[in-house]
Amino acid sequence: MKLTLGQIADWIHAEGDFDTSAEAQGYSIDSRTVGAGELFFAVKGERLDGHDYVAAALADGAVAAVVGNQWIVPAEVDAAKLLRVAECDDCVLLALQRLAHAVRREWGGRVIGVTGSAGKTTTKEAVAQVLSAKFLVLKSAGNLNNAFGVPLQLLRLEREHEVAVLEMGMNHAGEIAALARIAEPDWAVVSNVAPVHMEFFPDGIAGIARAKYELVEALSADGVALLNADDPYVKEFGRGMGDRAMFYGTNAESQVRAENIAEAGVKGIRFDAVVADVREPVQLKLMGRHNVLNALAAIAAGVRSGMSLKECAEAVAGLRPADKRGEVLRWRGTTLINDCYNSNPRALDAMVDALMSTPGKRHIVIAGEMLELGSESAALHAACGQRMATRGVDAVVGVRGEAESLADAAREGGVEAIFAQTPEEAGAWLRAHVRAGDVVLLKASRGVRLERALADLGD
Repeated sequence: MKLTLGQIADWIHAEGDFDTSAEAQGYSIDSRTVGAGELFFAVKGERLDGHDYVAAALADGAVAAVVGNQWIVPAEVDAAKLLRVAECDDCVLLALQRLAHAVRREWGGRVIGVTGSAGKTTTKEAVAQVLSAKFLVLKSAGNLNNAFGVPLQLLRLEREHEVAVLEMGMNHAGEIAALARIAEPDWAVVSNVAPVHMEFFPDGIAGIARAKYELVEALSADGVALLNADDPYVKEFGRGMGDRAMFYGTNAESQVRAENIAEAGVKGIRFDAVVADVREPVQLKLMGRHNVLNALAAIAAGVRSGMSLKECAEAVAGLRPADKRGEVLRWRGTTLINDCYNSNPRALDAMVDALMSTPGKRHIVIAGEMLELGSESAALHAACGQRMATRGVDAVVGVRGEAESLADAAREGGVEAIFAQTPEEAGAWLRAHVRAGDVVLLKASRGVRLERALADLGD
């Protein structure tokens, strides 16, 4: 939404000698990618302070910069291009969030918040895919789902948008509630609750469930929640909501459910979507039974929005794997499933199931460390390795840190298994040992950068 600096200053309580009639063409917190005419927010991160990059942002064409009012302006910075906000540790971030909240209210359309322990981004993409068949939709770019990303996505709103679909993530209690205060969601979509970010939740998965429930709790009295009835925690989120809660899943209690599920490995998965007495076939181009639930969430959003089941089924069939999220690659007669964007025990298990549904001479798992699992990390990794052995995986490579426990457990279960310290070592193993006809899954938490194992394979 294009706004004058004067309007922005009113909303974020900024002062300065800037040109109040100048118009911001966009909004950025990254001096490396700031565009001409954009307003630069000099936020402080864990390692960097945006104030150190104000001169670079202005030199690259930023219309102005939002800074703390105690910042000492360097000689190379034009003070007439600064919007100064009250000094505090997070003053510029708070200004970014305040502006995003004001824009959201000025816009006034429907905001759909999407959260869950696994599959948030795919669910968000699916919901946006379906609703885009009928509405003009803004969706979160990538996985920009935190205190920085959600405000930046709201600031991409144009007046003609009808729906905004925003991913909301967390690794501490209270974070989703804070995001909801900025975005004021009208609808909530919750996909699942699983053991992730365990090191920040001493009370375990129950604490994670409470943190996810913050999104539903933030809804207004007429807000709508779309909930996965297959998840025992999420199912309880609809208690007391009456018909404001709409359930999707594979059980008979779900208002939007899947029947006759048939996996076809890397070719995707087929199922029948059923609402009341209406049935439509769906052919997904995504791997794994877990993606049926992601698709059902999107179909539920469409049906609740007044779309026919046929319209929803046709729209969700156009969904394709996102970057590093189930991408299928071919290399020397080998099928590589690149799912390196993130991982946790439930997500890893789901993708191993998808791997085993794919025909191949051997089924191999390159499993990187799963981060933020707390004191139970080694046990959770080992349990995944044990399940790989029982499912018939032929070879396992654990990569980095706690993934050694995963490899050890798989080996004890009779699987050929090794441990690699780095993704590059795993890549060397791939080049030396993988043969034509093999099917290989690569999955890890983002911090492992497991995609580096593919870097030296060539085309």
